[in-house]
Amino acid sequence: MIVKGLVKKLAAAFVVAGCAFVVVVALGATLYYALALVLPPLGAAAVTAGAFALVAVIVAVVFLGAGGAFEEEEALEPEGLGGRAYALFRSRPILGTVAALAGGWIFLRNPALATMVAAAFTEKSNGRYRRR
Repeated sequence: MIVKGLVKKLAAAFVVAGCAFVVVVALGATLYYALALVLPPLGAAAVTAGAFALVAVIVAVVFLGAGGAFEEEEALEPEGLGGRAYALFRSRPILGTVAALAGGWIFLRNPALATMVAAAFTEKSNGRYRRR
């Protein structure tokens, strides 16, 4: 039941994306042919490409600026081993993936080590430790 609804929504999204693509291509062709009446074909193509590039830049700036993508995130120190692992995967996904693959290989070779690490991840701490 859930899968059926998901497939319908996915199909509708593909139809909308296809229609939007056709509209953009038709708009580009219309702009090109309208400019070709007053400019040479090479100039009409250049102006059309420039217009679409300008629209793309404006849309990117508006949506990324509104979403806060240009703002820096606060660097909070994650607590615990799980928080540090999550921060590593978020900030450096390739390094995190390599570390996970290496860890998986080590855990396959030594299951007792996997048990100790799993216990460390699930261990509840009583608070922050103090250095003396």
